[in-house]
Amino acid sequence: MELLWTIAELFFALILVLASSFLSAMFLEAYRRRNNNNRHIDAPAFFEDPKSLKQVPCPYLVDPAEKYISLIIPAFNEEHRLPAALDETINYLQNRAAKDKSFTYEVIIVDDGSADATKKVAFDFVRKYSVDNVRVILLGRNHGKGEAIRKGMLHARGEILLMLDADGATKVNDLEKLENKVRAEDTKDGTSGFRIADIPVAAFGSRAHLEEKALATRKWYRNFLMKGFHIVVLLAAGPGIRDTQCGFKMFTRAAARKLFTNIRLKRWCFDVELVFLCKQFGIPVQEISVNWSEIPGSKVNLLSIPNMLWELALMSVGYRTGMWKISY
Repeated sequence: MELLWTIAELFFALILVLASSFLSAMFLEAYRRRNNNNRHIDAPAFFEDPKSLKQVPCPYLVDPAEKYISLIIPAFNEEHRLPAALDETINYLQNRAAKDKSFTYEVIIVDDGSADATKKVAFDFVRKYSVDNVRVILLGRNHGKGEAIRKGMLHARGEILLMLDADGATKVNDLEKLENKVRAEDTKDGTSGFRIADIPVAAFGSRAHLEEKALATRKWYRNFLMKGFHIVVLLAAGPGIRDTQCGFKMFTRAAARKLFTNIRLKRWCFDVELVFLCKQFGIPVQEISVNWSEIPGSKVNLLSIPNMLWELALMSVGYRTGMWKISY
């Protein structure tokens, strides 16, 4: 009996040590990231023109808009899925620009440390369509989808900015649904005299209307992951958005300036932080149903669960303790 008590004491001691280590690591990481959102200001960023091999200075989000719309595409090992998605995207943009001369655009591909030929694929499109219309940012090593999107947003030139995935799961022409909602929100309070870039508004694509069908066709572990994730998101960011993780989101320049100079999460849960920050800033968010299809090659798997939980815990600790200050 005494031996059993000794084993039990050692077991609980081990649990306490592990729990203390986890909490210490969480608080240290949250503290380390307290000013991490401003590090991008210290080093100037450049685009490279593959034709002339000259470096083109990156604009910054605080600069005046030079294009009507910027599309930001994060890419990590996407050599196979990226070409078709880019072809569809640029064909749509060119057709729309041909009909409306005021419609100017840019596509920013952010290579998040890919180990395959993603960089080559991206630069092939720059050569084909010019560095004015297609630009590539190289992060060097893998930082995460959230950091890749943040970097692209910070150096975009558009009045409105759209993030979308490299797999083409959402049809690019659905951006018009989000665009119409953003424009409608801009004029709701009699602000029609302002440029669309000047009013902080966001519109999030949503797959919530497809949930019943998705549950029937999606792999079991992705359903398990999604259901559990929804519960944790409610606790971390509160209610209001049914589908936080759809990779199809639009922001006016004013909204993007507030959000992406404050965001700290770098990987899968940065979308949740965006929802949280929108609420803190009082930025109106419209959730709009979009057409979506699951494309083979998803990088979400069972190993994503610990990282998601870690990031949500970091976010809660960072904001609730006041370590993560919001710059207004």
